[in-house]
Amino acid sequence: MRRVRAIVIANAADADCGFVGERFRHHGFAFTEAHREHPEEWPELEGHDLILLLGSEWSVYWDGISDNVAREVALIQQAHQSRIPIFGICFGSQMVAHALGGRVFRAEHPEVGWHSVESALPQVIASGPWLQWHFDAFQKPPDFTELAHSSSGPQAILGGRTFATQFHPEANESMLARWTSTMGINDLQVVGLTPEAVMEETRRNVSESRRHSDQIVDWFLELTPHDM
Repeated sequence: MRRVRAIVIANAADADCGFVGERFRHHGFAFTEAHREHPEEWPELEGHDLILLLGSEWSVYWDGISDNVAREVALIQQAHQSRIPIFGICFGSQMVAHALGGRVFRAEHPEVGWHSVESALPQVIASGPWLQWHFDAFQKPPDFTELAHSSSGPQAILGGRTFATQFHPEANESMLARWTSTMGINDLQVVGLTPEAVMEETRRNVSESRRHSDQIVDWFLELTPHDM
């Protein structure tokens, strides 16, 4: 049986795949981390069966990271054209939109914390609260289908073998404890939330969120079978 290999594109300080990574590993995937800060060190796409694009504090339109964004755009375009499955999360979904003909912009309604999502495919993507952490929104690429949305915009899109969510299906309690105590403190202040409030809601929702996350990954793998 051939080893199933995935590249995880993430920032060095926040490369935790959480529930999503656990479920892919359950299905036999082995991950290679590729940090956005050092695209010159990324592995070749050939021989990999999945690209997992994690979230980021970055915005695709920041001037200081244009070369890094361009490298990720090239990877997404190559994988999408080669029909290598892509699973994007938060900033990863924005990168998919940016790379494949959509548009990314500052959100009129930023979402941080647990926010309701309306699903057009509830048997796969549960409607209800999902963890959100974004100040940007996107317009889906042409030929992509919107599978879920919120007041901020698209929340899940699918085009061919490329799928992406604006919400965070990977988010677990330890991840949220880290975000609310370090890199996300200023974001919480901007939207008027406290770390304690977010963690309380996380403890209420996280078990169901894990089950719903597993459901999405299982569906995605059925949709994008790989050769074993």
